[in-house]
Amino acid sequence: MYPNLYYAFKDWFGVDWTPLKLINSFGFFVAICFLVAAWVVTEELKRKQRQGLLSCTEEKIMVGAPASIADLIINFILGFVLGYKIISAFILPDVMNDPQAFILSAKGNIPVGLLVGAIFAGLKWWEKHKEKLAKPEERYIRIWPHDRVGDLVIYAAIFGFAGAKVFHNLENWNDFIKDPIGALISFSGLTFYGGLICAGTTIAIYARRNKIRIVHLSDAFAPALMIGYAIGRIGCHISGDGDWGILNSSFISTPTGQVVAATPTDFSMILGHNMEFYLSQVKSLDAVRHISVQPFWHLPTWLFAYNYPHNVISEGTRIVGCDNLQYCSQLPIPVFPTAFYETVVCTILFFILWSLRSKLKIAGQMTGLYLIFNGLERFTIEKIRVNTKYESLPFQPTQAEIISLILIIMGAFLLFKTAKKTTEVVVVAE
Repeated sequence: MYPNLYYAFKDWFGVDWTPLKLINSFGFFVAICFLVAAWVVTEELKRKQRQGLLSCTEEKIMVGAPASIADLIINFILGFVLGYKIISAFILPDVMNDPQAFILSAKGNIPVGLLVGAIFAGLKWWEKHKEKLAKPEERYIRIWPHDRVGDLVIYAAIFGFAGAKVFHNLENWNDFIKDPIGALISFSGLTFYGGLICAGTTIAIYARRNKIRIVHLSDAFAPALMIGYAIGRIGCHISGDGDWGILNSSFISTPTGQVVAATPTDFSMILGHNMEFYLSQVKSLDAVRHISVQPFWHLPTWLFAYNYPHNVISEGTRIVGCDNLQYCSQLPIPVFPTAFYETVVCTILFFILWSLRSKLKIAGQMTGLYLIFNGLERFTIEKIRVNTKYESLPFQPTQAEIISLILIIMGAFLLFKTAKKTTEVVVVAE
């Protein structure tokens, strides 16, 4: 596992670039997923524009005006934060021993922050000064939906992360009550469906205000969401953020981090030796979910049983011989790497959606298909995935199972409605 890029580069290239500790592996892949998703959405919106399905809007802008006080203040603040935190991390001693603690603390370098803030403000002043006119004038510009992808991605990121954090804490309410501040500011603990719901609602409001047809926008987002989810799950797997499956009782972990075959007796013994760890998750050892599966088709063992050594959340027991201050934990009993399964499945589903985008002629069909694919994939993976169950409800479903069922029903309803439109088109043509 690679909690951050420092460990990845050290393992792959043998380099010791300490500043890379500031870049968490999960965050790195989330950034990639947003970039790829933005490109997919842009391409789809351009295609729909060429088809005449989307129209532009006109906005009035002021050209040739000097930099305003607000412009200078905003850029100064951005520069100050960058200098005070990020650049200072390379200057202050011992920061790289625990970058996460430093980022969440009030520590920083004020002179560096002021210097970088002044540079940012100066650059903004110079940028506006070069375009300055003797008499500023108002002009109207045309803005197409694909020109707004940058705004859409920013809103999706902000409200998506907020929703993912809120839904995670609702799902793990007892942990939230114990440490509400820590639960809200920690880098771990995100629920995809919470992010999807909150980001989707925000984008729908934004689209309505900017006169973008929501049905076409949601169709454009459908394949982007699928490939973005697939890439994001790579980050979950690489970092070992707790998004994994139930135990595979055919294997156990050795004290030094190896995964070896086990008998039922071995499994019970290791489970008992690590009773405290597992009882922190369930009420009794009998409630620990596990199944026994052996590798097949000559596939590697880690595809069926992975112990997530050096995981980012320090879950499990300490690896013997690991001398790092952080990230020396492994799972005593390997689990199914469900995040990797989702990456594979969702990548395949993305290519299916991408291949169908020009064949689905009725608006809403792509969205309906995405909702069904997404719901089926998530509902299926939940059967072997570790998650909190609502024990007070019938069948004791997880939050994701409830939401995925709702998405499947919504997707089926959309396809039913669009199928009626297809029939009406055929009848009219006859």
